[in-house]
Amino acid sequence: MSNADHTDTVRAGRHTVQLHRPDKVLFPDDGFTKADVVDYYGRVAAAMVPQLRGRPLMLERLPEGLGGPQFMQKDTPEHYPDWIRRAEVAKEGGTVTHTVCDDKATLLFLADQACLTLHRWLSRADRPDTPDRLVFDLVPPGDDFESVREAARWLTELLDELGLPAVLMTTGSKGLHVTVPLDGHSDFDASRGFAQQVAEVLAARHPDRLTTAVRKKARGNRLYLDVQRNAYAQTAVAPWSIRPKPGAPVATPISRRQLADRELTARSWSLKDVAGVLEQLRSRPWSGAPGRGRSLRAARKRLDALG
Repeated sequence: MSNADHTDTVRAGRHTVQLHRPDKVLFPDDGFTKADVVDYYGRVAAAMVPQLRGRPLMLERLPEGLGGPQFMQKDTPEHYPDWIRRAEVAKEGGTVTHTVCDDKATLLFLADQACLTLHRWLSRADRPDTPDRLVFDLVPPGDDFESVREAARWLTELLDELGLPAVLMTTGSKGLHVTVPLDGHSDFDASRGFAQQVAEVLAARHPDRLTTAVRKKARGNRLYLDVQRNAYAQTAVAPWSIRPKPGAPVATPISRRQLADRELTARSWSLKDVAGVLEQLRSRPWSGAPGRGRSLRAARKRLDALG
């Protein structure tokens, strides 16, 4: 059997997942193979799957690795095993059947499909119109992560004023996501409108440092408070996802205390140090997050009072 035809299997729960071409190099500058990606996702599955469960996914696939074709997959191919959950949701002019990752076996199967990054909906498949997550994407003008730490500190302080707990995650790209768990009783128009108002209040407090301008030319050298993900069928990168960039950085949950670390960057964790990722995972950086999402009703009143 040639190396190109080589297969392995891995057991996950009740299912056996076949791994095709596990020696295929997906990160040529670093030498990371598909087997490395599958092994990583297997090791973080216990923490990652609960963050994915029940949510439609958009899958970022690179069958030939970095430097090859790269595409976003929404529809679930017919050849996917029947034990993988599908979710049919409405789109303009029809429906789309997304993959849902409810277990470790599905996560490993997707890794075998060279799905390097999983992007999750902000709502669940059974209630697609009502988000239970609100996401602020802090996008720096360059690679200056100090501005991201600064903005995250200001934003979490404002959310504290509004009575809304939030969790933080490095994106593995350039910035940071600040996520508020919601009770799922507001629709996307309401949640996006609220997020936009929060961003405008914060930008007004720090006009030289922050902006809500969508057009890059209008931002100048200010950090962009992006709330555009808070819309139906939009997605945000899932916690613990590998990003398709040199070094294989990982989108990593962090604690608020870690914001004070001047060494922190959007790419502080990666496949170069899986032990470091696992150490961060075991530290339970989101352990302070509430078990239940919050309503926006009281927070909106507080926000309106701020003018």
